[in-house]
Amino acid sequence: MANVPELRTFATTRWSLVLAGGDFASGEAKAREALSELCRTYWRPVFSFVLRRGYSQEDARDLTQDFFVMILEKNWLRQADQSRGRFRSFLLGSVQNFLGHAVDRKQTQKRGGGMHFVPWEEWMIEATAQEPATNPAWNALTPESFFDLRWATTVVDQALRRLREECEAKGRLRLFETLSHYLAAERSETSYADLAVNLNIAETMVKKQLHNLRQRYRWLLREEVAQTVQNPAEVDDEIRYLCATLATVT
Repeated sequence: MANVPELRTFATTRWSLVLAGGDFASGEAKAREALSELCRTYWRPVFSFVLRRGYSQEDARDLTQDFFVMILEKNWLRQADQSRGRFRSFLLGSVQNFLGHAVDRKQTQKRGGGMHFVPWEEWMIEATAQEPATNPAWNALTPESFFDLRWATTVVDQALRRLREECEAKGRLRLFETLSHYLAAERSETSYADLAVNLNIAETMVKKQLHNLRQRYRWLLREEVAQTVQNPAEVDDEIRYLCATLATVT
């Protein structure tokens, strides 16, 4: 992990491709591919939002599936409003509008057909583990706030998943599993001596490896956020907003 890429802006992101595809037919194929990837990454906040709106798990699953099929099959790209800037805001507004017109969905023929957009059963287990009913901070959130919380955790999970895969590819999975819990921790909360004993390496090496992992994690987190905003200048504001969202329930 010694070579940590320098932080940079990303000239072409998935969301900017989606917005451009809505205006230029020649770029629409790439834009649809980018949109599909964004939807597959960020479907969890939508599903959680629908649940918080009072739907059962079964109905929420069907509605979420219908929603994404609608987005991917219809000419949704031309509805994208560039002034709204962020994919998070646009997706939330879109699902709010979708639910507002979803009258008695049980009598509506399912558009999803045999499409398997997400691993539902796996997600149900994960969702149950992540949403303890005894957590008053989570229970007090509005559906919109819960959407943003789910969005923030998804961004973090994506960055951590990529970092884990990189470490595993380099034979450093144990290093990641040991140090990943300290990526966002303050220095005073980290016992380098204990970590050195656990990893059987020098304390100075622990500090160096943790520093490198933190740098790489921040870079990956920044890249994930960059994929969801139109203007690279918005990345810092979006990261601050997501961090503040996560802080409300910790």
